[in-house]
Amino acid sequence: MTKTELLKLLQDTKSATINHFDLSENELNKTYGDGKWTVRQILHHLTDTEYLFLGRLKKIIAEPKQVIWAFNQDDWNNTFDYLNEPLTGKKELYSLCREMNYQLIEKYYDGYFQKEFVHSETGLRTLYMEFEKVAEHNQSHNKQIKKALKE
Repeated sequence: MTKTELLKLLQDTKSATINHFDLSENELNKTYGDGKWTVRQILHHLTDTEYLFLGRLKKIIAEPKQVIWAFNQDDWNNTFDYLNEPLTGKKELYSLCREMNYQLIEKYYDGYFQKEFVHSETGLRTLYMEFEKVAEHNQSHNKQIKKALKE
């Protein structure tokens, strides 16, 4: 994926996601399958990951030889009770972090995309791979939200 494609995907997925924060309680409680997360839980998760991606990208860009630790999304979901937790402030946080991730990719892609780091579970990676992960992550969850809202 080129830099232009990454940036477009970041914009497109943000546009597709942002209005879901304003759904009704009934819609937020819908799920895309038995035992799957609700729309509310997905939105909490998307906000968490945008925030965490921002910190990861900044550490990788600024500091040499980074080791980035994985996080367990289910632990976050359970600990912070995302099934019942209101989305207060999450739309704004998601939007701000997504914009800052966009700016980091736009500004640092050319000079840093080959920079290496170690992910605690997947091993040696490049910043390009992380940029791509940031851009694509939201897309799969948007499909889940769309499916949940159809059912």
